[in-house]
Amino acid sequence: MFRRHPIFTENGIIEIVGSILLAACLLRCVQYAIQSDIKQGRSFWLASTLIFFTVIRRELNHLPELVIPSNLLLFNHTYEWWEDTVLIIIYVIALGLLVYAWRYLWSLLKRVPVSLYLTVTLLAILQYMGENTIVFSESVGVAIEELTEGIVYAIALWYLWTFTLSDFEKQLTTSSHFERVRQ
Repeated sequence: MFRRHPIFTENGIIEIVGSILLAACLLRCVQYAIQSDIKQGRSFWLASTLIFFTVIRRELNHLPELVIPSNLLLFNHTYEWWEDTVLIIIYVIALGLLVYAWRYLWSLLKRVPVSLYLTVTLLAILQYMGENTIVFSESVGVAIEELTEGIVYAIALWYLWTFTLSDFEKQLTTSSHFERVRQ
């Protein structure tokens, strides 16, 4: 039923929409990185940008197959090796930025409603079950995986879009833990 329909396939329409949602999240994080008046805030939003970049790259896993020859070798390493190396470097940089901005991150996490954490956790469990065909058939599992990922990406975009950076940072500047960016 779902397998033949292009909406519900891996690399199908829903995944493309999910990638567009992720790109919008990435752009919003870039905007916040530029607008942030707190050093730790800029680090946090830059880390968020890098994380969204890597998620987009993982979602668009079929693109290298379309553009890069399968036998490509660069300095005796395959494209996959180079891609994994670059992504690991990006992960380490993002992790370092998050460690630097841990107080900012913690302040932001405390602000998120518990219901949002629960919703995303349930969707992540459902996504895992669909991806690994736990309870679901393979065709239904792929559809559930793609739909739940799209919903999580839509939630992320909604949260980023409704988030008011200036109000949040105004509350943080009363604390001595945050250093303002010199203009």
